[in-house]
Amino acid sequence: MPEIHSTAIIDPKATIADNVKIGPYCVVGADVTLADNVELKSHVAIDGCTSIGANTVVYPFASIGHAPQDLKFKGEKSRLIIGENNTIREHVTMNPGTADGAMETVIGNNNLFMMATHVAHDCVIGNNVIMANNATLGGHVVVGNNVLIGGLAAVHQFVRIGDFAVIGGMSGVENDIIPYGRVKGERAFLAGLNLVGLERSGFSKDQVRELQRAYGQLFNGEGTLNERISSVETKYQDHQQIGKIVDFAKAERHFSLCQPQKK
Repeated sequence: MPEIHSTAIIDPKATIADNVKIGPYCVVGADVTLADNVELKSHVAIDGCTSIGANTVVYPFASIGHAPQDLKFKGEKSRLIIGENNTIREHVTMNPGTADGAMETVIGNNNLFMMATHVAHDCVIGNNVIMANNATLGGHVVVGNNVLIGGLAAVHQFVRIGDFAVIGGMSGVENDIIPYGRVKGERAFLAGLNLVGLERSGFSKDQVRELQRAYGQLFNGEGTLNERISSVETKYQDHQQIGKIVDFAKAERHFSLCQPQKK
């Protein structure tokens, strides 16, 4: 049976799995689903059509699933879907989707959301993502897998962040970041590849060297960006990681790619 503190307020319509722990002064709404071994430490407020996957831990004063901070939101029955094995620290805020988006915010597995991070409406976040303290995502942001977002970084709405990218602390991100990219700066610019992250993730030296060569051709070569993308696609058509960058660059988007700083 769930372990629920006597001071917690749980709507009887909420779906609470076995082995869930709900600490003091938590509030759980009617349309909330908590999977096996979810733990709410204390003072956690969860509302809306929110589902939280197994083994996720939520720390005090997190606000999960409440109405989006969007003036166009009219109370539509949108959802917040949180996967398994996530750690959601103090004062984190996560909002459901809106009618202008996909009607859902989706968060994958094995992610760490440090204190006071914010995930806005209609965001999609992959797996193994780390958002450091006070990092924020605007609405409709798409974050790939194995991404690191530094403390106090702010990502503009509709921006896409590719797999294995890293964003430096206090960066303002206004453009799409290629997979494996490393960005930094008050107005973020592309500063190279995430070499540390690639090494830690087990990429071989040959794979990294090929990525570096493709990166140089893509951002420092001759011709327009579209011409360079086509050239890289042709030259590295059998290279899976470079193909991921090419596909990302060719995809339909709201914003241009984040570029290196002009010298």
